[in-house]
Amino acid sequence: MSHQSDLIASDIQEYLHRHEQKEILRFLTCGSVDDGKSTLIGRLLHDTSMIYEDQLASVENDSKRVGTQGEKVDLALLVDGLQAEREQGITIDVAYRYFSTENRKYIIADTPGHEQYTRNMATGASTCDMAIILVDARQGVLTQTRRHTYIASLLGIKHLVVAINKMDLVGFSQERFEEIRNQYLDFSESLNLGDVRFVPVSALDGDNVVHRSEQADWYTGQTLMEVMESVEVANDRNLDDFRLPVQYVSRPDLDFRGYAGTIASGVVKPGDRVKVLPSGLESAVERVVTYDGDLAKGFAGQAVTLTLEDEIDISRGDMLVHAQDDISVSSHLNASVVWMAEQSMKPGRQYLIKFATAKVAGSFSGINHRVDINTLEQQDANELALNEIGSCQLVLTQPVVFDRYQDNRQTGAFIVIDRLSNATVAAGMVESAVNDGDTVDQVRASDRANRLGQQSAVVLVDGADGYLQKVERHLFDSGLLPVVVDQQDQYWIQKAQALLLAGLVVLVAKTELKDLDVEVVHSINESDSLSTLVNSLSL
Repeated sequence: MSHQSDLIASDIQEYLHRHEQKEILRFLTCGSVDDGKSTLIGRLLHDTSMIYEDQLASVENDSKRVGTQGEKVDLALLVDGLQAEREQGITIDVAYRYFSTENRKYIIADTPGHEQYTRNMATGASTCDMAIILVDARQGVLTQTRRHTYIASLLGIKHLVVAINKMDLVGFSQERFEEIRNQYLDFSESLNLGDVRFVPVSALDGDNVVHRSEQADWYTGQTLMEVMESVEVANDRNLDDFRLPVQYVSRPDLDFRGYAGTIASGVVKPGDRVKVLPSGLESAVERVVTYDGDLAKGFAGQAVTLTLEDEIDISRGDMLVHAQDDISVSSHLNASVVWMAEQSMKPGRQYLIKFATAKVAGSFSGINHRVDINTLEQQDANELALNEIGSCQLVLTQPVVFDRYQDNRQTGAFIVIDRLSNATVAAGMVESAVNDGDTVDQVRASDRANRLGQQSAVVLVDGADGYLQKVERHLFDSGLLPVVVDQQDQYWIQKAQALLLAGLVVLVAKTELKDLDVEVVHSINESDSLSTLVNSLSL
């Protein structure tokens, strides 16, 4: 909803022009369950007159039916839109709301507090400039507070406001406020946080949200709304390093060839020397073209089409940067990964990796460590499960262009896509590049088996004539790669050993295996379930 102004009636065009020029602040609310995140957003909307009369009437009716605040209006219902959220009084999905004041436009992401919805919170945080972390004044800093602070730090949010909520329930005690403030600062020292501020609030009654509280006369800082209006986020955006991921080549006629995309960071103008990566070809910018005409300069966030002085080979997935800029081009990198799929991530499995407009095949060659997001401890791990976060080694089939995430959030981020379902299964943040010339681990039998999505194993088959071939066909039709080895061949042991090294499933008639070096052995006869065998061999 837009800020109400007298200009709307007197000069609508001037009002729209000013509204378009307002800076946008994207922020999210997060914290433990029942800390009052949705109530806080509802209070912000209510006290800034950003609620229509029919919306307020609807919320008043819903408050009587499913509200959690007794006789008071439950402002959380303005945000909790899913039926399950209203019935349980919790946030599940990421809810976005939009409003504006005279100075700024705001996009709010209300993210869930439950641990099982960590992926939802990471999604909401990925584009935000500021995070409001709510802490219940009665409970203090909890495990979920630590987790959400870590995720906000991981995703590069530079401004944090710790809103110590429900201060009315502790009598607006300054001593309790300072105690929680010190608790938070003690645990967050290791996270290298940027701008952190603390505000005592009561979202239910509106104290220090938009209007200053008379109950906390000891607090002389800004209200939450004043912080939001004054926080400087323009300098957080990378305006130095020009990056344009090419979305497509524009050829409307024989006389025009341009390279279209949204400027990820930096500034570009005609005459700038640019290079195309990963090819390294150089040219100079001739024009910066938009739908509304040519620009003297193009800035981060603008969708533009660049024309160059030279006709060079450029296609979707390439990136245009200033010729003097230093940027990584590699097929090996280390990255922090938030896993978002029900099926665990295991090293060796193939995925599609999307960096900006580039999409390449790749796999995780290993996990450096998994982070316990409750204690922030680093642990050894062989896989990442749903909602887990880890530092991983990523290997791509071809070089891509990227920055470190802490240097550039736009070009240092990527998503991981399942090749079969086309679902996004993870979000990644680049930590560092690994030079392609550095030592590469030897490919192991387990790596080949992981690539094929199966165990490398021997299956001893006990049955009548033809049963061995029946088992082979069933495993093959189920997506596995089995091979029958004939024990009448005098070299069958050597052949079986080679197939195991290739990551395949070796089928042999039941026999002694004293001469065969194998770690995994399965047995099956005609009375056993083939489906059970398939499940045990599949990864």
